[in-house]
Amino acid sequence: MAKLSLRAVQKLTCKKRDAWWTVFLVDPVATRMLLVFARFRFITPDRVTWAALFIGLASAGFFLKGDRQSLLIGALLYHLSFIFDCIDGKLARLKGNGSVFGGWLDYVFDRIRVLFCALALMGGQFLRTDDERYLLAALVVVFLDMLRYVDALQIYKMRMSMRTKIEKVTKEERAEREAAARAEASQGAPVVFMEDLLRDNPGAEAETLRAEAGTGNVIDLHEQFRGQFPWYTRVRRAMLRTRIRPHLISGIEFQMFIFIIGPLVGELLWTTAVSAALLMAFELVIMYKFWLSTRDFTRVMEDLDPTPTTAGTIAPHLHRGRHRRDAQDALLADERYREPEPEDDPGFRPYPRPNHFTPHAHDAQPQDHGLAAIPRPPGDTMPLARFGSADSRGHRGAPGAWGNSR
Repeated sequence: MAKLSLRAVQKLTCKKRDAWWTVFLVDPVATRMLLVFARFRFITPDRVTWAALFIGLASAGFFLKGDRQSLLIGALLYHLSFIFDCIDGKLARLKGNGSVFGGWLDYVFDRIRVLFCALALMGGQFLRTDDERYLLAALVVVFLDMLRYVDALQIYKMRMSMRTKIEKVTKEERAEREAAARAEASQGAPVVFMEDLLRDNPGAEAETLRAEAGTGNVIDLHEQFRGQFPWYTRVRRAMLRTRIRPHLISGIEFQMFIFIIGPLVGELLWTTAVSAALLMAFELVIMYKFWLSTRDFTRVMEDLDPTPTTAGTIAPHLHRGRHRRDAQDALLADERYREPEPEDDPGFRPYPRPNHFTPHAHDAQPQDHGLAAIPRPPGDTMPLARFGSADSRGHRGAPGAWGNSR
């Protein structure tokens, strides 16, 4: 590929918003390494992802030793592993050879690296000090890392679902309002979301962007949050000038504090406790922001489709068991299930009467002397002698014979 300048590579590969650790401590190194990697065709994003995993596992090996020098080497290797983890995405954006499988591979390897490094780091200290708090710290690190990324994926999924529903209702409303000119309606101005406008124009005011895009076409799912915290917009705009996102303590900073800052300062437990508390605080803010966003979504849907919804209500015919009584009456009224009268079926018995003398009907033999049938053992074909009758030799059945004398 053609030779690019460092500034061009930074503009093409760096995100508009990123974690402050990545902006200050990773991107300056990653973009310079990317200039070298991009010259070789055999260096692909997937291979860089594999390299990041192996370097991360090497850092876990040093963490497990537990001594001071090994912790320092492990921290440096972990930071190098994270740099490679950032390079694979930048290389894919620069060459345009990214893939869906590569994105999945990157996510899975990140979780594997965190798991092994957390167990090795805390496990190595437990083996050296026999302090069980390190085992609890390892559990906290793995759990919070899983919670952070699962919560982020689920919130992203729900946001995309809300946006899809709004776009669908908007298109249906436009089609109904302009049924006479359906072709022109399909070419009308599409719905625009305020978060997209702010992402593409980080330095602009929300009201200015709304006026430029058209008030009727802009959907704002964070209106309540900005209304309750008006200072957030100013802080966000100031931070985005340096590409730093307002989410100051995310999964990236959480990992760096535990696997780099902690080993460097030699205070693993305190670093873990502080970073865990900060991560949970920011996660609660994100959850609260998402809850307000769902309220904005409900308001927008009511404005777009004022028809009252029946979701969450019980149908009138289901109150007080009416559906059961109606079904029972319909069943009893069906002629197919009508109980036959005695003259229609003299042998009809609504409930079979138990026979205490014949527990197994297939073992009983028909007899005509009025006595109850006696079950016979399986495979017994010897004829039963009648009670009081003699056998073929002129005497009664022997005591050991299977006959009615027993």
